[in-house]
Amino acid sequence: MVRQRVGRLCFILLVIFAPLATASAQGTPPVPGQQGVPAPTPPVVASPLPVEPSNQSQTVSPSTATNNQSAPVSEPNLLYGREGVLVQTSDGQAVTEQAADQLFNPASTLKLGTALVALRTFGPQHRFATGVWTNGVFNPATSTITGDLIISGRDPSFHYEHAIDLARELNQLGIRTVTGDLIVAPGFTMNFSGSALRSGERLYDTLDVMRRPAAATRAWYDERLALGDPVASLQNAPSVAVMGAVYVSAVPSGARLLLTQRSSPLVDILKVLLCYSNNFMAERLGDALGGPSAVRRVLISDIGINPMEISMETTSGRGVNRLTPRAMMKIYRALVAQLSKDHLAPSDIMPVAGIDPGTLQKRYTVWPSRGSVIAKTGTLGRTDGGASALVGQMRTQSGETLFFVIFNQHGRVLRFRAMQDQLVTQIQYAHGGPAPFAYAPHTLAMRLADTEIDPAKSISTEEYEPVAN
Repeated sequence: MVRQRVGRLCFILLVIFAPLATASAQGTPPVPGQQGVPAPTPPVVASPLPVEPSNQSQTVSPSTATNNQSAPVSEPNLLYGREGVLVQTSDGQAVTEQAADQLFNPASTLKLGTALVALRTFGPQHRFATGVWTNGVFNPATSTITGDLIISGRDPSFHYEHAIDLARELNQLGIRTVTGDLIVAPGFTMNFSGSALRSGERLYDTLDVMRRPAAATRAWYDERLALGDPVASLQNAPSVAVMGAVYVSAVPSGARLLLTQRSSPLVDILKVLLCYSNNFMAERLGDALGGPSAVRRVLISDIGINPMEISMETTSGRGVNRLTPRAMMKIYRALVAQLSKDHLAPSDIMPVAGIDPGTLQKRYTVWPSRGSVIAKTGTLGRTDGGASALVGQMRTQSGETLFFVIFNQHGRVLRFRAMQDQLVTQIQYAHGGPAPFAYAPHTLAMRLADTEIDPAKSISTEEYEPVAN
């Protein structure tokens, strides 16, 4: 363990003072602020997150040493827990690495693999369809359907505001009352609930203005404000009252499609998913891809990941998953390449630190670090003794974009985050200092509000749940 600590400390000293030694050897005194020379007093930690104080003993027990876990130390530069690091230039040259071929729990950074397979499978402009059907008869004189209202689809982003939008579209068709039941297909979900029945009950209440929760109304107004049409939203309250009960069943034979709501494009769904690290959306997206085993097969066959370097229990990163830093670097590079092929940038689907809301909003907020890191976080408070990860890219004043993977395990998450931020910042200052990426943020609510309504006559029923015989 002493060799590990000394090795980490030597690396940091080498990163900071190597430019000074090179300049001295050439007979030219280094000038602070020049390319390759650190500023006189660069910040050590780019994030305002504090290092969590430790109540553990400073003594390393034999059992702790056996598990390759050091006792907490007061100096943040020394090794704490287990750490895997791989930093490379954009063209693949190594900057530094540590335990890059050892298995770690990648936590939620595994969502990058799910996002990659989703982009390759569906394409960035793919929209998830939600169909509205009926097996009844519509009477325009009374604005009533005598029969059932049926909802099908597998949109992982379907929420309160999308339900009210369905009510508005049904109102525009003249429909305000349904005498029968509300039937939702087994794959339908709402508000990030895995239960089709619970999702159906929420939809039942949200469609009807007399039963609508206050949270649903707020979500609808927020969306209208984001889209710039609050007046129309306040003048009319969309409402469809269903008189019967809620059931879960496949679309019955003979049902007629009324309309289809299409979600925002996949690229916008991924931006929200990765900014907030939404486990439900990632797992629903994984289900659409065939589950963890199918995603793993694609990463092995198409991306070239060594089967011994990846184990997937979930597509969200929850639970016990395994990945080496080197394998994660391959995944990240493949993701960047796929985005480029689709004329997109990493910031189109990943959070920009210090700017975007979510898991990186309060990290790298101090100038000039703000906006200089695009990355996906990973956090597991208890699994594997505590795991934290940060994967993405950093920009420097020298004009370089460096790709990095940092996996931490067996320790406290707050301390791991501080170590990650410190390491990234030190590397940036060894290359001239942090520099922000070119990025124009957009309201995330607008991203999920970019839905479309299609007329029934142009829709293929193959997009929905199988029709019952």
